[in-house]
Amino acid sequence: MSIVPQEETTATETKMVPIYIMGKRYEVPATLTIMKAIEYAGYKYIRGCGCRGGVCGACSTVYRKPGDYKIYTGLACQTVVEPEMYLTQMPFYPANRTTYDFGELTGTPDEINRLYPELFRCVACNACTKVCPMDVQVMDYIAALKRGDIQAAAEISFDCIQCGLCASRCMGELPQYHIAQLARRLNGAYLTPKAEHLQTMCANIDAGRYDPGLAELKGMDLETLRNTYQSREMEPASAGEDWTPQDKSHL
Repeated sequence: MSIVPQEETTATETKMVPIYIMGKRYEVPATLTIMKAIEYAGYKYIRGCGCRGGVCGACSTVYRKPGDYKIYTGLACQTVVEPEMYLTQMPFYPANRTTYDFGELTGTPDEINRLYPELFRCVACNACTKVCPMDVQVMDYIAALKRGDIQAAAEISFDCIQCGLCASRCMGELPQYHIAQLARRLNGAYLTPKAEHLQTMCANIDAGRYDPGLAELKGMDLETLRNTYQSREMEPASAGEDWTPQDKSHL
């Protein structure tokens, strides 16, 4: 791959800055994110590129700034390039993920302790929290699990995007994000009260309450179906959680 040298910019052109990708120097526009800068430099993503919106966690990136001893981390799709930054992506980190049959679990703290005994190697250094691109208080949810509070851990780790940066910096070599995922699964399956309206809806479906309405929709021609959809009563944007349509015949 060859890189065409950039011509000297004018006042109306985008400012170019030097960055280092895998140790090689490139000139890229200063306004680009790391992800777009890597593509501008001629690289094609095979791994480490997902949603491009800061949600999937696939583009975790490690970089250094000139004259700074500190290692910085971020998501390539969100972090804007800086002059002379040295960067490398980490689309996958080899963190331990325990195999288990979720159907055999019951939602007790002992199950997490048994599946991830390294939980108690945490020394509360807080390096995990410092590198989290979503500002999740990683050390706090690990502390919650150490004292057996699965619900608190599930709530604190809710915004985790599974990028793995926390595990890459852990002195105790914990796979924090995998442990938190198990906590959220246990919390949702066993510890969170079941919604009454959901149980009612499932019972209505099983009883065939909505079968006639679905059959009616399936029997409509395209134009009638379109008109029915466009003329339906819509939920107002400011409606509360207890909103219901005036026509309740299909509820």
